[in-house]
Amino acid sequence: MRLDNLVSKALSISRNDARKLIVKSKVLVNQKIERLKNRQVDIDDQVFFASQRLTLPANKYFMLNKPPGYICSTVDESIPSAINLLEDQPRSGLHFAGRLDADTTGLVLISNDGQWTHRISAPSRKQAKTYIVELAEVISPEQVLQLENGLILNDSEKKTLPCSVEVINDHAVKITLFEGRYHQVKRMFAAVGNHVKRLHRESIGELILDADLPIGGWRNLTEQEVSLFDG
Repeated sequence: MRLDNLVSKALSISRNDARKLIVKSKVLVNQKIERLKNRQVDIDDQVFFASQRLTLPANKYFMLNKPPGYICSTVDESIPSAINLLEDQPRSGLHFAGRLDADTTGLVLISNDGQWTHRISAPSRKQAKTYIVELAEVISPEQVLQLENGLILNDSEKKTLPCSVEVINDHAVKITLFEGRYHQVKRMFAAVGNHVKRLHRESIGELILDADLPIGGWRNLTEQEVSLFDG
């Protein structure tokens, strides 16, 4: 890990502030002042600031049942961040593994482990995401076929990837996507002449939203659940 990254995480400060401390000779590596901010350090190196040995915070992994009215962003905006729902938890370094719109509910994963969240959200991983969709109009077999085969959205010349659609009733379906374009589910149904009234994410990969988790509730992931996204 880069030295500035370690200092940033250990002290819960920005990467820029960490670099300033290093350049000002405030950080020691193995009892020697280190001014090279991009120096690589490993587990055996001893890094100190103000006589304090710096260590990385333990990785944290959370499942959240997101209610409407919250955004999946840690940037201060007019709509509150879903991070605020993690009451009594230190929030420094936490970020979302992918996002849901403010009015979309359901499974959200949050962690301070960047490599883990990358394995979930990186487009190249083609991680399956399943949604329950409530529709304004009756869903037709023709619309289902269009969705499953992929279609052109209005901002792209590239078709959406094939997906699976399971009809629940005339106005509701379960859809599984393997990509995550901007507002993709809503735009796909609009493209076939329908309209999404409610959208709820049920699962990511093999991880299914805990049925016992109330709306707005959260819990720590188990080791087995975390390992679903290893490798």
